[in-house]
Amino acid sequence: MKIAVIDGQGGGIGKAIVESIRSNFKNDIEIIALGTNSLATSNMIKGGAHAGATGENSIKVMSQKVDVIIGPIAIIVANAMMGEITPVMAEAVANSEAKKILLPLNKCNIHIVGVSDVKINKMIASIIEELNKHNN
Repeated sequence: MKIAVIDGQGGGIGKAIVESIRSNFKNDIEIIALGTNSLATSNMIKGGAHAGATGENSIKVMSQKVDVIIGPIAIIVANAMMGEITPVMAEAVANSEAKKILLPLNKCNIHIVGVSDVKINKMIASIIEELNKHNN
């Protein structure tokens, strides 16, 4: 299975996701780090991603070539993450045939009603559970 982890700004959430996937799946899953900027990509690669690419075109192209896309809900919202998510990026992710596993982070003026305030570690554990379902 090929997974894209998309993150921006400092890439801290993406790095934590990549590290967790690597520790739970070893080499069963190929992880592609897609950063909205080079710092985010670099941090996800340091977390153990197999490959990485940066920017709008990389996200546009690779979101069509992976089985699963993981990232904060902002990756499907144009102009989110202080403008780092371009309309082209958001559309490419939203229109991808890949399964999307999105973290319901209440940032970027997005509030998801009915979602309790869950710690990032618990969200990442839920990602691993979902990947286990998808990988079997």
